[in-house]
Amino acid sequence: MLRVPVILSGAALLAAAIAPLSAVAQHRSAAQRAPAAAPLPEPPPPYAVFADLVLAAPVIVDAAIRGATRIKGPEALNVPQGFARLYVEADVQALIRSSAPLPPRIGYVLDVPIDARGKLPNLRKFRVLLFARAVAGATGQIQLVRPDAQRAWTPGADELTRRITTETIAVDAPPVVTGIGNAFHTPGNLPGEGETQIFLTTADSRPVSLNITRRPGEERRWSLSLSDVVEQAAPPPPGDTLLWYRLACALPAALPNMGQDGENAAVARDDYQFVIESLGRCDRGPTR
Repeated sequence: MLRVPVILSGAALLAAAIAPLSAVAQHRSAAQRAPAAAPLPEPPPPYAVFADLVLAAPVIVDAAIRGATRIKGPEALNVPQGFARLYVEADVQALIRSSAPLPPRIGYVLDVPIDARGKLPNLRKFRVLLFARAVAGATGQIQLVRPDAQRAWTPGADELTRRITTETIAVDAPPVVTGIGNAFHTPGNLPGEGETQIFLTTADSRPVSLNITRRPGEERRWSLSLSDVVEQAAPPPPGDTLLWYRLACALPAALPNMGQDGENAAVARDDYQFVIESLGRCDRGPTR
């Protein structure tokens, strides 16, 4: 901060003292006129979190909360410690998924955390994504599929929810992977050459297999087949897609014993681990 002398002698000293102050004022004025720095973009929502919610929810709503009333007494006996139970009313902004129409205003029960002062969060006008199911015989009432199935609306969360919903209802949606049916490694004619085939089990018995190939002087590769014709295998699925989710979030961390012994079994286990590392972690984020 500049200090102006109390006593100034002569016009030259006065001009010299005023000039820096004028420059500072101009700098401050320019800084005030300059546009604020753009906020940092929000990190993308974890795909697996929203895939879990979309797959569990026959009703998905974009809504704006109108008000909330605290529930006490017998209907709140099983509320977790540090939480309160609310009855929430919300205005429907968009119906993303539902087999039946909803009224413009809906209601649902929500458990919310209480802060250190014993206060509840102010949810009024808060825009949310609701992953729920309809309540039989109660028009306009929904039930969240999980305690954390109310999510803050953001452009990224909205886009991801709609994209996963579209992937889920597509006629060629990938099957639900339930485990590993068989796996074996077949060595080739040259040292270091070979192929590992891993056959997965699915909920509807549709075929899914993984194929890992090794060739001398080349990088190891793996491919995926969604038909009985293994030769028509496709490249590994891109991350944050439903097919990636079906694999990354369902396959075990290590290949179980499939009956093959010795070096071939060790190579099969190593090839399977190569696939798991290539898929990456299934990030379901923090849960409560």
